[in-house]
Amino acid sequence: MIDWGRNKKTVDEFLAAYNEFATLSPEELSFKYELLKADFVAPEEDVLKLPPATTAESIKEFFYVFRPVKGYTVTPVLMYLNILVFIVMAIAGVNVFEPSTESLLSWGANFRPLTLEGQPWRLLTNCFLHIGILHLLMNMYALVYIGLLLEPYLGKVRFISAYLLSGITASIASLWWNDLTVSAGASGAIFGMYGVFLAMLTTNHIEKTARKALLTSIMIFVAFNLLNGVRGGIDNAAHIGGLVGGLIIGYAFLPGLKKPTHAGLKFGTIGVMAVLILTSSFVVYRQIPNDYGVYDKKFAEFTALEAKALEVYKLPKDAPKAQLLKGLKEDGRNNWQKSLKIIEGLDKLNLPAVFHERNVMLKKYCELRIKSYDLAYKAIAENTEQYKEEMQGYNIEIQNLLNELTAQK
Repeated sequence: MIDWGRNKKTVDEFLAAYNEFATLSPEELSFKYELLKADFVAPEEDVLKLPPATTAESIKEFFYVFRPVKGYTVTPVLMYLNILVFIVMAIAGVNVFEPSTESLLSWGANFRPLTLEGQPWRLLTNCFLHIGILHLLMNMYALVYIGLLLEPYLGKVRFISAYLLSGITASIASLWWNDLTVSAGASGAIFGMYGVFLAMLTTNHIEKTARKALLTSIMIFVAFNLLNGVRGGIDNAAHIGGLVGGLIIGYAFLPGLKKPTHAGLKFGTIGVMAVLILTSSFVVYRQIPNDYGVYDKKFAEFTALEAKALEVYKLPKDAPKAQLLKGLKEDGRNNWQKSLKIIEGLDKLNLPAVFHERNVMLKKYCELRIKSYDLAYKAIAENTEQYKEEMQGYNIEIQNLLNELTAQK
């Protein structure tokens, strides 16, 4: 019989495919099976013989995502850690639906004035906080989905490294973009894992049939969440920062994934990426201006000086004349002068208009205090009441300013 070489061609194709899979590690074979499993069609008679899934089986399948197994260990641990932090916060009294800004900050949320003021650990701790239970559930669903797909392929060490490093790039992006946004949540790190998977899906390292379907679903997820992040209340900068960081990490991991038995290449790549991301994050961290942090620090100095200047009013009415004069001049007027210089310095910072408007009122407040103290000094030194009416006018202006400043808080 003549087959025109068809059988030889078929055999050659089989051998080529066999040789390709012979070079894969058990973990890669397991991952490839999971990707292609959905395309397998069981014989009709077998499908018909299968009994319907029981309630117990359905529950068992649901709880599978919570159980660490081989090839799926880090994801459930990360999920448990996020849930545990949320539970501990709730036990401590944090609102589980709408936690206050103060609560989030006290537990480690990312906030430029604090993070840049000697608290860089917030870049990581904020990745394990969530702004309400709905926020937590949505992020954990996204984490489980990408974890089931990606962890069997990357392995434990690569997966946790990519997650933490992506979380840091997300936090740095948020810090750089946002001035006064309180940022918290695992979404930046999770976006990083989607970025890692996108990097894999844009190469030939994953079969074409599986790649097309997965690439579409991942792109839809990313696009939807980024578009949804345009509305207020969502830190899109963190999402984009995590995604970009994940893409870079994903491409960096490719050489090691192609040589799964080369441990040196695997850990070397992880080490290089860790050094690169941590170093670049440190450089960006140092370059971000912290005018808000400077403002808070200097304003605290202003408040302390104000308290010292007002101590003269705590003196008894029958205090010695010399003590009253000293309180008005040395402890009073001098501290108001220092306070005025602080406010003038704050007005040079790059801050929103509302801060500068407040500074104008504070400058006027200090100037009125100085005038009032000067008149009080003269009245006591000269033992006269001729300045009483003028002093009362200053006091009325001061009180009106204080009312305005209080209303702005």
